[in-house]
Amino acid sequence: MITLTVDLGERSYPILIGSGLLGRPGLLDAHLSGKDVLVITNESVAPIYLEPLKAMLGEARVESLILPDGEAHKSLATLEQALDRLVELRYARDCTLITLGGGVVGDIGGFAAAIYQRGVSFIQVPTTLLAQVDSSVGGKTGVNHPGGKNLIGAFHQPRLVLTDTDTLRTLPEREMAAGLAEIVKYGLIQDEAFFVWLEHQVENLLKRDDASLHHAIRRSCEIKAQIVAADERESGRRALLNLGHTFGHAIERCAGYGQWLHGEAVSAGMCMAARFSARLGWLSDADIQRTEKLLERCGLPVKPPDLDPREFLAAMTLDKKVLGGQIRLVLLQSIGDAVVTADYPDHLLIDELRAAFIG
Repeated sequence: MITLTVDLGERSYPILIGSGLLGRPGLLDAHLSGKDVLVITNESVAPIYLEPLKAMLGEARVESLILPDGEAHKSLATLEQALDRLVELRYARDCTLITLGGGVVGDIGGFAAAIYQRGVSFIQVPTTLLAQVDSSVGGKTGVNHPGGKNLIGAFHQPRLVLTDTDTLRTLPEREMAAGLAEIVKYGLIQDEAFFVWLEHQVENLLKRDDASLHHAIRRSCEIKAQIVAADERESGRRALLNLGHTFGHAIERCAGYGQWLHGEAVSAGMCMAARFSARLGWLSDADIQRTEKLLERCGLPVKPPDLDPREFLAAMTLDKKVLGGQIRLVLLQSIGDAVVTADYPDHLLIDELRAAFIG
């Protein structure tokens, strides 16, 4: 078992990474606030992993809430179900929420924990690759709004992230590829050597080789933990973690939530960011080709769907990184070197969108 730490002073917490962790006695005990536990999961994950998780909780009073699966249900209405369940159970401020599932479950459950009785403890047990390397770490929680992705939410750090890599054995291939998009992102924003390692290991990752997966998950979490520790509330450097996300969130919004998986939209969004970086004279054509080739080898899209560029630009203006009316983008100066900037001519962004959607 690998143990990493997200260093946030008194709110620091461990990330446990390994195989066979679900069901192992004692791993959760020190991170429970009291005896009352609500496990929030979904209809795909519950039949496989809910009972092994319950077996870890000993004498705790354990109840569960099983939500429908999919991004289309990441909404205020679903959040209300979680809050209603907590009220129905009459749980107090010493309860603990445990989120068992992918990013949607983690975000909804974490947001419920952030606002129920003004904040209760929660534990992340991510079961998808994307959640294991990205959404379970860092304390971002929230739901979507018809106007934009993740527009309603709160920062609320978990007390523990428990990552059992055995859960990836039951993950559909499309979800596996979607998680690889976030892994590639870490190489692009900060670690060229990791990007090169991914170029050599992508087939092993797709085959779910244990050693390769453990290294990829560990390195991704190390990079994210370091960035979050330095900038928890995304006032500066943490925005680098959103490479491709401003474009990607607009793809999800305009295509309809759930039509594209988050990782698929991020993949196309990173390629759009790379091409726009080249339009500004920052990134070489060779680096664009390497980025697109690696993502294609992961089984991911490198171009957005056919959308109206005006609607797409309007969706981009609702991104959470917009300040003073300026769309701040994460762009690449080279593989492993990203920056956050709004210092670009607006007409060049419009030209890039026209090229992407009209040709």
